[in-house]
Amino acid sequence: MTASATPGAAPRIDRRYPASRLVKDRAVFELARVDGKKRLLVETPDGRTPDGLETETSQGGACPAVCPLTPANSAWMRRAFPHLAPTANPGRSNSIGLGDRLGKAASGHLQALAGLPVFPVLAQQSMRELRLTGRTYEEVLAAATWAVLETGWKDGFGADGDHLKTGEELDYALGCGFTMITLDCSDHIDKALATLPDAEIHARYLLLPAPEREDLEARYLAGGEPRLAELGVSMDRPGFERRVLTYRGAIAHSVDMYATRIAKSDRKLDFEVSIDETATVTSPADHVFVALELLRRGVRPMSIAPRFCGEFQKGVDYRGDLAQFQVEFAAHAAIARRLGYRVSVHSGSDKFLVFPIVGKEAPEGFHLKTAGTHWLEALRVLSAHEPAMFREILRVALASLPDARNFYHISGVAENVAPEASLADAQLPGLLDQDDARQILHITYGHVLRTAEPDGGTLGDRLHAALDRLEPEYAAGIARHLKRHTDGLGLRRGA
Repeated sequence: MTASATPGAAPRIDRRYPASRLVKDRAVFELARVDGKKRLLVETPDGRTPDGLETETSQGGACPAVCPLTPANSAWMRRAFPHLAPTANPGRSNSIGLGDRLGKAASGHLQALAGLPVFPVLAQQSMRELRLTGRTYEEVLAAATWAVLETGWKDGFGADGDHLKTGEELDYALGCGFTMITLDCSDHIDKALATLPDAEIHARYLLLPAPEREDLEARYLAGGEPRLAELGVSMDRPGFERRVLTYRGAIAHSVDMYATRIAKSDRKLDFEVSIDETATVTSPADHVFVALELLRRGVRPMSIAPRFCGEFQKGVDYRGDLAQFQVEFAAHAAIARRLGYRVSVHSGSDKFLVFPIVGKEAPEGFHLKTAGTHWLEALRVLSAHEPAMFREILRVALASLPDARNFYHISGVAENVAPEASLADAQLPGLLDQDDARQILHITYGHVLRTAEPDGGTLGDRLHAALDRLEPEYAAGIARHLKRHTDGLGLRRGA
């Protein structure tokens, strides 16, 4: 028992979560709502709380000890009950990343995925999201741990340090126990090359060290790499030179991060290489070049994320030529299958038009990342049950849109959003089905959560408290919305 624990009146238990009940060494652990707040209850035969657990109230008579849901307590529970700790994908062909900006969506995620042939990556968060929400990786992982406990989930889950760029960022995520690393190579991809003429590209290519050029040309232009034809691609010199200049930095960075972090880890990790943040679409030949160079240099990725044709904007459906997408996605999926990893689809939230294509053309498996859509479902619940608060959120979102555009690219414009003052309460949920409103609300979450209130708190504090009261509604909304994704992908229970 910690020094801060105090005996007193029996806590009021408003609700228990029976699926969370676990027993170890005759100690019983269970989540409950205690005096309105979710807490861990611990009961032991001798009334002594296990060493190392932080407690708010000690046991007294028949009363259990009440423990806060802190990162430290979540780490204690992961050590005591290994199924509460994240793992690398144990071999399931399909996986879905489930970003949770509020730390309240994972129980709904698990409701939706129960029985499906998919590996959930619950603790998926980027450094950008950490900065905008004010959270830490310790808190992100704790939220996933408590959701796994709450739902009684025992089928494993992953934790993704998403879109990490530097060795220091990888070290932070790995030190917190994350089991997947998505390496964002965008800082090592020269986006200016996309607009340069072939003559300028050739001049820059000739500046590379001669041994490097000769080695690559022998592999990709002189027939030294027999797998090109097997993978369905060919390379002419102009395209090859542009490809080398575009991706050589990303390849070198991936090799460095893999060799110095992933390969040296004492536990199995999933490593994803993201090359989707580029100025041009990743062609199948680009994909093959990057993949073969990574494999040749000892990198064994779990997945690679190309940039696909069309637009994968935040919060809205796919925009582009579906026939072209199907042809090109099939080529990318085939390359990944033949080279021994999976293709990854980023900004995959709400891309209902392409889900059937992904499911059909990647039967060997895929990774799909979702995130902001789960925040939008929280706002949908608030729009229906807390309309006054939702109106405040919308006003903050519209006011902060110019700054939020510095972090995210969207096409949504404020002028296309109906003024909230013109809408009746019953019309507010409809804004969550309007593309411009969805995109604006999607990217302004950081500003909403940090908006100061007169009492010294924040709008985010009130939002969290409201979602605590509306926990069943939010979990049901999350499960319903995620089911639309899994149904579109063709994932079926018992498959």
